[in-house]
Amino acid sequence: MDIKELFIKLLKFKSITPNDDGAMEFIKKYLSDFEIIEINKNDVKNLFIYKKFGDGEHLCFAGHIDVVPAGDGWDSDPFEPTIKDDKIFARGTQDMKSGVAAFLYACKHTNNFNGTLSLLITSDEEGDAKYGTIEVLKYLKTKNFLPNYAIVAEPTCEKEFGDAIKIGRRGSINGVLEIFGKQGHAAYPEKSINPVNLIAPILHKIANINLDSGDEYFAPSKLVITDIRGGMEVTNVTPDKVKIMFNVRNNTLTDKTKIENFIKEHFNGLDYKLNLSQSAKPFVTNPNTKIVQLIDKAIQKITKINPKHSTAGGTSDARFLAEFGIKTIEFGVINDTIHSKNEYTKLEYVEKLTKIFEEVIKNF
Repeated sequence: MDIKELFIKLLKFKSITPNDDGAMEFIKKYLSDFEIIEINKNDVKNLFIYKKFGDGEHLCFAGHIDVVPAGDGWDSDPFEPTIKDDKIFARGTQDMKSGVAAFLYACKHTNNFNGTLSLLITSDEEGDAKYGTIEVLKYLKTKNFLPNYAIVAEPTCEKEFGDAIKIGRRGSINGVLEIFGKQGHAAYPEKSINPVNLIAPILHKIANINLDSGDEYFAPSKLVITDIRGGMEVTNVTPDKVKIMFNVRNNTLTDKTKIENFIKEHFNGLDYKLNLSQSAKPFVTNPNTKIVQLIDKAIQKITKINPKHSTAGGTSDARFLAEFGIKTIEFGVINDTIHSKNEYTKLEYVEKLTKIFEEVIKNF
């Protein structure tokens, strides 16, 4: 089975989160000469597959087999891959069965490696990710078997294949801010305390404001208001409270405490309540780290491109790996049709991605 056949096989599994549709059983058989650990929880399936070749360091390839629902409006069946002019159309072609196929093939065809080579695959990345990669890492920690390095094969390239890798990701902090007043009749505003009036002179001081200046790896952390609501949707009653919801995609310079202090500075003296929750923590892997140097050289050799080091975008399971102290980077095909109808990638990219992973393994 060549890489094209393997890729097509994976694309045919209707593996919508958290259902793997049999993909995990196929992967187990495909890598039958590797040791297999299964960690399944709440309908989520997780595989950790490894082989110890020597006493050197531990390199892990990580990814997810699950995809988002296909939706309507496709020109072809999203789970029957269609090839047109080297483009292959199916749900998951970019996000991220191309990456999974590439590292499965590269690892299967490795004959010599001075260390431990492993693969971590989950069916719960596109959903809440509560029972996926994080559960495997918890288990590995109890066994003192966490990898030293990890490559997450998410799509990272921007305009041409090989032009970008992720060496980090921003975190994500969600905020709910409630400002309380006193409800009253609109005809007698002097008898009420209208929280809309209270926030009016403050709003422009917090909305879309940078909380730091950023650094060489990250853009500034910005407070982005996503929702404002209050009242009873009538014209003659003033509200007793206004609720403001916001999100901060934070870098390593801003945390929950800094946001709490920022809100306190601007709403001090008002009756308010703030709730913050962090769904992802930021991380960055030093560009001088072994894994960054190896992936850079492999990309340069196969594509003749010097990739930029990016931290842009949303979140991925790389955040969990980094939180456990694993030096983590991400690299995969071009990201321009993920989660959209007629998602596609080029077979050429998948073939080159496989060769790049093979180069990393060979030179590790």
